[in-house]
Amino acid sequence: MEFRTIFEPFRIHSVEPLRLTTEAQRRAAMQAAHYNVFSLHSRDVIIDLLTDSGTGAMSRDQWAAIQHGDESYAGSPSWDLFKAAVQDLFPFTHVVPTHQGRAAEKILFSLVGGPGRFIPNNTHFDTTRANIEFTGAVATDLVIDEGRDPASRHPFKGNMDPEKLEAFIAEHGRDNIPLIMLTVTNNSGGGQPVSMANMRAIREISRHHDIPLYLDACRFAENAWFIREREPEFADRDVADIVREMAALADGMTMSAKKDPLGNIGGWLAMNDDELAAQSRTMLVLTEGFPTYGGLAGRDLEALAVGLHEAVSHDYLRYRIRSTAYLADSLSESGIPVVQPPGGHAVYIDARAMLPHIPPLQYPGQALTVALYEVGGVRGCEIGTVMFGRQPDGSEVPAAMDLVRLAIPRRTYTQSHIDYVIEVCQRVASTSAALPGYRMTHEPPALRHFTAQFEPV
Repeated sequence: MEFRTIFEPFRIHSVEPLRLTTEAQRRAAMQAAHYNVFSLHSRDVIIDLLTDSGTGAMSRDQWAAIQHGDESYAGSPSWDLFKAAVQDLFPFTHVVPTHQGRAAEKILFSLVGGPGRFIPNNTHFDTTRANIEFTGAVATDLVIDEGRDPASRHPFKGNMDPEKLEAFIAEHGRDNIPLIMLTVTNNSGGGQPVSMANMRAIREISRHHDIPLYLDACRFAENAWFIREREPEFADRDVADIVREMAALADGMTMSAKKDPLGNIGGWLAMNDDELAAQSRTMLVLTEGFPTYGGLAGRDLEALAVGLHEAVSHDYLRYRIRSTAYLADSLSESGIPVVQPPGGHAVYIDARAMLPHIPPLQYPGQALTVALYEVGGVRGCEIGTVMFGRQPDGSEVPAAMDLVRLAIPRRTYTQSHIDYVIEVCQRVASTSAALPGYRMTHEPPALRHFTAQFEPV
C-alpha cells in the first residue's frame, strides 16, 4: 500500500535563490521581451517550466564525477566511461558524442536527408523537423488518431499508426525513405509514451521494407516506466532491461542527454551501420570535435555516465511520474483542460479548448503562455501554431493542437512550488475569457518560436 504523499526521494544539498517579482514588473518584462517568453531574462522568472532540457539538478555523485573528468584531447578515460554507460543501456556498435541532441540530428539528416527524401515519425519535435526540412527532405507525422485528441485516455497515445506507415511507404517508395523514426516519449504530442507492442509492429514493417528504424530516445527512461506500468508483460521487469529491449528493436538513435540522462549538456548519435558511422565521425570532426569527446568536456562525459545510471532508478522514476500526474490531476480537477493521460516530463494545457474565443491563427497557446508569466511568473512553452504553423512553402495553417507545455525540470522543484503553479493556472483560468490573441510582428525563417516577436491583437 502506497502513501498519498508524494515526496522527493532526495535531500536538498545546495540551494539557489529565486527572485520574487511583482505583476507590474512582469508585465514590463513581458513587453520588453516582445511577448515571447524565450526572450525573458531567467532572473525575472519565478518558476521556470519552459523546458526540462538541461535544466535539472545534478546529483552529489554527478558533481563528484565532474572532478574525475579527464580533459585530454584524444583517448580520455572519461570517454571510455561514457561510452560504456551508453552501450550498457543502448548496445549499438557505434556511439558518436555531440554537444546536444540537435547536433546529432544535424549530422544524421545531413547524411541521409535531401530533396526527394521523406522521414516518417510518430511526431517530429521542432529541431528534428527543422533539421530534416533544412536538407530539403519532408518530415511527416504518422501518430495514431488518439494522439491528436487531447481528451483521449489511450494509454499509449505516442504510438505510430502502422497502417498509415504502410500507406506512406507505398506512396513514396522505400528507396525515398532513408529511415523511420520513433520519438519516445512523444514530446510534441503531449509527452505521450510509445508501447513496446507498437515498437515491435513498426520494427516488423521496417524490417519487411529494409528501412532502418531510429529512436529519438531523449526520454527513454520515462517511456520505459510507462511500458512497465501499462503493459502487463513488463509489470515485473527492471526499467533498464526494458530500455535494452527498446534499443534492440532499433538500428540507431539520437539522444539529447539534457533530458533523461540528467545532464546539463550533451547528446549522442548511435547506430550499427559501419559506413554511416564513419561518415558521421567525419562530420563530427568538422562540426563538433574529436570522436572521443564530440563537443563535450571530459567532466560532462563523466557526469552523464553517472546520470544514465541514476535515470533508470525505480524510486526516482516513480516520484517523477507521480509528481507530474499530481500537477495534471490538480489542474483537471480545477476545470482546466489538459492532455490526458499525463505524460512523464510535462503537463500540457489544451489552450485551444481553454481559450475558444481566440482563433488558432491568433495563437491561443501564446496568449496563455504570456498570461501565466504575467500573473504568476511561471514560464511555460507554446507547442502549437506558433511552433508548427508555418509550412515549408511559406503558408501558415493551424497546428493539429494548440498546447502550452509546463515542462518540469528534474529534481529541481518541490511540491510547494508545484502547488504555486496550480494556483497561478487557476487564477489565469478565472479570467481567461478576457485574454487577447496575438499577432506576429517579426518572424525568423526557421524555428520561429525561439526569436519571434508579438503584440496583442
